[in-house]
Amino acid sequence: MKIHRINPCKRWSDITIFNGIAHFVEVADSDTSADITGQTHQILAQAEEALHKIGSDRTKVLSVTIYVTDFANLPALNAVWDEWFPEGSAPSRACVKAELADPDYLVEMAFVAAAEEVFLEQY
Repeated sequence: MKIHRINPCKRWSDITIFNGIAHFVEVADSDTSADITGQTHQILAQAEEALHKIGSDRTKVLSVTIYVTDFANLPALNAVWDEWFPEGSAPSRACVKAELADPDYLVEMAFVAAAEEVFLEQY
């Protein structure tokens, strides 16, 4: 059984895949001064890129754990979330209030998605 690690470093891999299931985490890394709407848009755009790397897309996301610093931000986060997933394809999800590693982060998302095996041979 092979574990595929995309861009591994000492502390983490950008994406880890086992048995066709990918795991990856996203934070707003291009503009941490953005509000929750902006950070959520950034995270979902980054997730789209990660999914593309493994031959997947947003309809193949299985679950997401969402870490937020303030539950007051949930309505704005949910508005972006609801637009991003096509009708009938929303994954299971959990939402947890947490203190994040960088005080500028308002949200962090841990994704689990189905990966296309043919794409994995390059890793």
